Amino acid sequence: MTPLLTVEMLAWSKGLATTAGLIMAIGAQNAFVLTQSLRREFHWPIALTCMLFDVILITAGVVGLGVLFNQSPLLLEVARWGGALFLFWFGLQAARRALDSKSLTTGGGNVRSLRSALLTTAAVTLLNPHAYIDTIVLIGGIGGQYEPDLRIWFTTGAISFSVIWFSSLCIGARWLAPLFRKPAAWRVLDGLICLMMWSIAVSLLVVL
Repeated sequence: MTPLLTVEMLAWSKGLATTAGLIMAIGAQNAFVLTQSLRREFHWPIALTCMLFDVILITAGVVGLGVLFNQSPLLLEVARWGGALFLFWFGLQAARRALDSKSLTTGGGNVRSLRSALLTTAAVTLLNPHAYIDTIVLIGGIGGQYEPDLRIWFTTGAISFSVIWFSSLCIGARWLAPLFRKPAAWRVLDGLICLMMWSIAVSLLVVL
């Protein structure tokens, strides 16, 4: 009789659960995807780009890059300061939108082209040290403990949740859209994003 959960499925489930526990925390990347999904501006290309970065970073971590990254003080220091400066700037843009009544509409973002959207997506992902810590160090560290033939199952599970999560943000934002027809809702969202980005920036400079 075939067991309900094979070792392969257990590895896949562990990858899925590990990514779920890390990716669902509200951060710069999730806030950007949600905001653009609410505005219906380049949200699917943005989500697909986030998924692609997760594929690259998670795979790199599982194959062993996490150890190298974690042992390089220079890489961590560059990521720390670069990420903090970018997140402060990103939060400042949100603060300006929250204080500018002319921008409080679903079309009032500062992403005006697909190129700009993809560059911002790359920035909120690659300039945030937490992205490397979560994917390469933590997920990669756990996946690297598996035997080589099971790592692919763990990696597939981890990537699967990334696809599920970012797709859900794009699709789920449709149900929140009626709420954000009111300018006050955008003011609150941008204010929260500002505080969130600045708190992350401070945590990078204080904790790491």
